[in-house]
Amino acid sequence: QVQLVESGGGSAQAGESLTLSCVYGQSSYCMGWFRQVPGKEREGVATIDAIDKKRYADPVTGRFTVSRDNAKNTLYLQMSGLKSEDTTTYYCAANDYWSDDAMRGDEFEYKYWGQGTQVTVS
Repeated sequence: QVQLVESGGGSAQAGESLTLSCVYGQSSYCMGWFRQVPGKEREGVATIDAIDKKRYADPVTGRFTVSRDNAKNTLYLQMSGLKSEDTTTYYCAANDYWSDDAMRGDEFEYKYWGQGTQVTVS
């Protein structure tokens, strides 16, 4: 069982930056950040694997950066140039194995999930 605890959400003005953190109990092959707007499917925002290969969803490419610090057991999502459409709940997720689908942000490839943290951009 991998426990994930997110933090760092909050409010920001458009154009500002926020950094989300996710503390994990043990390192995983694939980890990612997802977000879900009510009424829509969960969207894979950014993923990272054990060798720091990263993938980003088109809406956040160039604005968001995912990273992991295994020494601190922490996954990060640095968000800059925030837009109102970034407003939603963000979730940290982890997987027991590597897969291309997981790296592409397929939520069904991820077994472990955090409780979510709210980001509001106005």
